[in-house]
Amino acid sequence: MKGAGTITESGLRPKPPELRELVVEASQALARLDSNRLEELALSCQALNRDFTPANMEGRAGITRQAREAAGEMAVFQRVLEATRSNLNVMKRLHELRAGRLEYGEWQARGWAETGSGHGNN
Repeated sequence: MKGAGTITESGLRPKPPELRELVVEASQALARLDSNRLEELALSCQALNRDFTPANMEGRAGITRQAREAAGEMAVFQRVLEATRSNLNVMKRLHELRAGRLEYGEWQARGWAETGSGHGNN
């Protein structure tokens, strides 16, 4: 799927990837912390949004269908984002502790006593 949405050597633009494919690949790239691929996927999403205009009813029906079909993958992506965000918060706290800018007791005062999303997998 790499390079999806790019123009091929023959000058033809291949069929854009389905939303479900983009979401699955984004979850995998985020889990691998593959920032380059995440940036490529963000550009693909921008192109998808650019093609989606209120006047383009065919595009609207297609993206609505794709969003329905990708609902499960989007829920997984949301959990991966939440876990990544929680991990980033922990890393920031550890950095502040090591730098001596934060005392252990200040964590609760700053509202950092509880982390995670409540899914039990963080």
